[in-house]
Amino acid sequence: MRKKLQYLFLLSMFLCSNLFAQGLNSIVTLDGTNVIAVGDNGNILRSSNGGNTWSKNIVAGYSFKCVAAYDSTVWAACSNGKIIRTKPGNNPLTILNVSVNSINSICAIDNLTAFVCGNNGEVYRTTNYGANWDLRNSGISFPIKLNSISFKDALNGVVVGDGGYIYTTANGGTTWTLAATPTTRNLLKVKYYATGICAVGEYGVLLMKAGAGNFTAVNTRILTDIRGVSGIDFNNVKVCGGGGFIRNNSGGNSKFLNFEVNPMMANLVDIFYLDANTGYAVSSLNDAIIKTTNGGQNWNLTGGATATYTWVTKLTASGSIGNTLCPHPNNRDAMFVVYNTGIYRSSNRGENWTQIGTIAVSGLTLSRTHSFYVNPIDTNIMVAASESSPNDVVVKSTNYGANWTVSFSKNFSSYGQPLEQDQNAPNRYYFVPDGGGFYKSTDYGSTFTQVSTYPFLSPCDIVVMYDSANVLYVGESSPSRVYKSTDSGANWTLVLTSSGSEIPSIANSIFDKTQAYATTFSSPLWKTTNYGDNWTQVYTLTGSGWGSDICREDPNFYLTGTYSGSTGYKTTNGGASFFTSSITTGAGAGIIVMEKAYMLAQQTTNLQKLSISYNTPTSIEETTISNSIPAKYGLYQNYPNPFNPSTVIKFDLVKNGYVKLVVYNEVGREVETLLSAVRNAGTYEVKFDATALSSGVYFYKLETESGSFTKKMLLVK
Repeated sequence: MRKKLQYLFLLSMFLCSNLFAQGLNSIVTLDGTNVIAVGDNGNILRSSNGGNTWSKNIVAGYSFKCVAAYDSTVWAACSNGKIIRTKPGNNPLTILNVSVNSINSICAIDNLTAFVCGNNGEVYRTTNYGANWDLRNSGISFPIKLNSISFKDALNGVVVGDGGYIYTTANGGTTWTLAATPTTRNLLKVKYYATGICAVGEYGVLLMKAGAGNFTAVNTRILTDIRGVSGIDFNNVKVCGGGGFIRNNSGGNSKFLNFEVNPMMANLVDIFYLDANTGYAVSSLNDAIIKTTNGGQNWNLTGGATATYTWVTKLTASGSIGNTLCPHPNNRDAMFVVYNTGIYRSSNRGENWTQIGTIAVSGLTLSRTHSFYVNPIDTNIMVAASESSPNDVVVKSTNYGANWTVSFSKNFSSYGQPLEQDQNAPNRYYFVPDGGGFYKSTDYGSTFTQVSTYPFLSPCDIVVMYDSANVLYVGESSPSRVYKSTDSGANWTLVLTSSGSEIPSIANSIFDKTQAYATTFSSPLWKTTNYGDNWTQVYTLTGSGWGSDICREDPNFYLTGTYSGSTGYKTTNGGASFFTSSITTGAGAGIIVMEKAYMLAQQTTNLQKLSISYNTPTSIEETTISNSIPAKYGLYQNYPNPFNPSTVIKFDLVKNGYVKLVVYNEVGREVETLLSAVRNAGTYEVKFDATALSSGVYFYKLETESGSFTKKMLLVK
């Protein structure tokens, strides 16, 4: 039996459809049992069993930006300047008007008191359950867009907005004081804890203020937005954002390097912790809601939600080997890739590509490019390693790829990635040729000097440890081995010998330098958690391992492809388990994972991007059609009819009151209660899903305070 509807929400002014819902913006729970999430285009998801099942309402004409709760009262803020207030159970809603064009955030102080903020520097307060709202923005001197408001009690509050602005109050909003902040980025969310304030925003901005101190910035080492902040304690702050990361500062980890394992591969825009253990988080791109019951040690999809993963070709080109994917160092939406000698650029996260240049040197015939880098100090500087005859070459451009000159000439492995840019010091590049030796450049790739004569055999990849530039790894072939150096390449120690013919790719993380993964051109996938000194096999691939990457915003996420197959292997929990998806056509080459929801696979004949979609089953879907008062009560014939497996039931209510909609079988036994609540006058539709029922005749009955109505329908499977 599906659960009865537990919350009552507003009527709509216009026709609407479930197709308009795009996802969720905010989530709250009163008690861990009754949960509500809201989003744009009237999207509302509710659960009365902690998220085991969800019911959906679509309310046209309203976009819900934020939801808050206190005791047994739920407040939902809308972009049209209205507040919707209700209680659990069969209680009528109240629509509250606030003198503001758009409300971006709401904070409930107690059963009577709440604050909201809006687009033009407005802050309003109610102290009488929303009956009246008074403007409380003295000190906020110009119409800044305020995005989030939070109070720790009736007097002490904080509001944040675009441009890095933060205002605080110590007198219940009577006056606000501008706080000094170390950013001009837009701040998106704030929370006032008992002993401090946390504000988060675009491009990884995370600000902390302990007690009476100043706001200081945490170096989160990401470019993606942080959009949600929660947690019940200033020493255990929870933040979320990007393509699905959740981080916290528990255990004194001031850099927020505790990453909470979760399955979401889409932007997370809000997180809500009820207590130390129970939390929920939502994405604006789907209706999938994730939940933790153990303080973030792990999260799970709720309500039977499932994900579908599809690799989609975005660029058709050939002549790829090694890994020539390179993110733009200053533009998080831009990406480069080289096929053969053609340089391609995307400005929209890999969706579309344009060739912007060709790697060419007068007098030489260049072919496949194996490594390619755009320098973060000066994006005009590009350095690449390309095949040539009689010797392969390292080439450099100082004018954004228009002209190229040879920096170094020495043959390298025909399938490796021989060149690496040091992410710790962009003036340094490392080069490892075939047949021995190790070389370094300290002048942005203009010249190279030999630092070791170590006899590497067909080396495949070089990795520099983050924050420890003297530590390097080299993977080689014939046989598959990994070497480690702790003195910038002068000396090397063998740390891994594997089966297979080579180590095609080594991936490490900016967040945790103890860990790295190594693929093999056979089945074993290896991982180290002690700085590369020891390696453990964590998975057996089907096919030959090739390109790989640890996610640039969450080290729990790792992706590797296969060269001879068409399978991608992903883990969201640090290698504890893996799941697969098909990468269509072409052999694997490079992999890059910028976010959990933004990853590219460079195949030998095309470039593909992973598309992720979520499906969240909803037990009841109710749509408010109109708030116009009908001339009479009415129960319409369901459509379609006959149906399989779902149909829509429409009815009219002449006045406010209790209403019940029940489905019976042929012998009069109740099989489904679709609605049991108070509804205002208007026209409604309820979707009935009969997947669990057998074919036959059914009856649906509408019970109102003025009488009942019954109609027949036919389920044909």
